[in-house]
Amino acid sequence: MNAPVPPIPKSASRIDESLAFHPVRIAVLSISDTRDEETDTSGRALAERIEAAGHTLEHRTIVPDDVDAIRSCVRGWVGGGHCDVIITTGGTGLTGRDVTPEALEPLFDKRIDGFSVIFHQVSYQSVGLSTLQSRATAGLIAGVFVFCLPGSNGAVKDGWGVIAPQLDSRHRPCNLVEIMPRLLES
Repeated sequence: MNAPVPPIPKSASRIDESLAFHPVRIAVLSISDTRDEETDTSGRALAERIEAAGHTLEHRTIVPDDVDAIRSCVRGWVGGGHCDVIITTGGTGLTGRDVTPEALEPLFDKRIDGFSVIFHQVSYQSVGLSTLQSRATAGLIAGVFVFCLPGSNGAVKDGWGVIAPQLDSRHRPCNLVEIMPRLLES
């Protein structure tokens, strides 16, 4: 018998309301062969959460499940210098068309291994052992944070729940925003 995974304690982090909030520029990339702007509910949900949190939605687009299309879009956004964070939704599963990790992990300058671990802990609370079918991943590409989420609305909700506190400059004891100026130092 497996012991349940304990929930992440809320006391492990907090928002210090005495500090200023600094919005970040975020791009959303939906990866799907079948969705369009109208049917891309996970991309729309993610965009809505980003704006509701006070961040800037810099870009939002959909590309097919194709390594070259995914890389081209992400490289363009990274090279354009107009976003601090890219969040993808879709293509992290196990089927033959799921190629998001294959497209983006080779571009990572550094992996953010803890993201996948925490994402799966949170996801386990929602979908149980089915979380093992996700290859959610994250890393840095030329100083831009890239988070790759599964394509379901539930996964976007779970993923944003993990990412959002780290994109809040008031989050303590630390957050990703405060290290952004130092990501490209040598």
